[in-house]
Amino acid sequence: MLELKHISWTTEDGNRILDDVNLTVPDKKLIAITGPNGGGKTTLAKIMAGIITPDSGSVLMDGQDITQLDVTQRAKLGIAFAFQQPVRFKGLTVRQLIGIAGGKLAENNLCDYMSAVGLCARDYLDREVNSTLSGGEMKRIEIATVLARKAKLSVFDEPEAGIDIWSFAGLIKTFDSLRQSPEGTLVIVSHQERLLRIADEIIVLAGGKVTARGSGDDMLHQLITNGDAGTVCVRKEAMIDG
Repeated sequence: MLELKHISWTTEDGNRILDDVNLTVPDKKLIAITGPNGGGKTTLAKIMAGIITPDSGSVLMDGQDITQLDVTQRAKLGIAFAFQQPVRFKGLTVRQLIGIAGGKLAENNLCDYMSAVGLCARDYLDREVNSTLSGGEMKRIEIATVLARKAKLSVFDEPEAGIDIWSFAGLIKTFDSLRQSPEGTLVIVSHQERLLRIADEIIVLAGGKVTARGSGDDMLHQLITNGDAGTVCVRKEAMIDG
């Protein structure tokens, strides 16, 4: 279980992004965080992963205070993070990158992870992770590395960004399958209705605060029927392959 207590964070120029956020992420659930742009969703995700340290408040994992642990230390505890804009690694192949995440993997396992994100293993495993890969390809490869880690807590920041609609349909099935498995917890930052639809719980973050939280079905119904763009923007289809 991950707990965030009284989390606040302000930019260097004084812009308050998160304001006294209290949140509990239960084990073995798929939690979706949504809300308007600029509401603090990505910042909160990065605080979970240890990429950003909050100005105040604490982060606990299974009762252990990990507030001051960096992203590498948290990774060792079982927290994985997929960036909205993935990092490229010149000189490293896709096969090696996934191997770093998942350890020594059989060829069929590598193929499974690539297939889960809509890529053909034969065409990609021995390619270098550099500028020859498009943004959409990089996004899918990074998601595959996170899946290979089988982390205790996996945080995905807008996994739909840069992914074409057909590959996204397969990714939905992968997330839904993971949600129903006994392994790990998923936190997904997203506006996409089809991702929100498979969530166990939906959290709305607006103006740096948690403004609503509830079961996936109930919250999605409220968000769609209320149609309040000031509270949250739920997108049905807005994916373009990068």
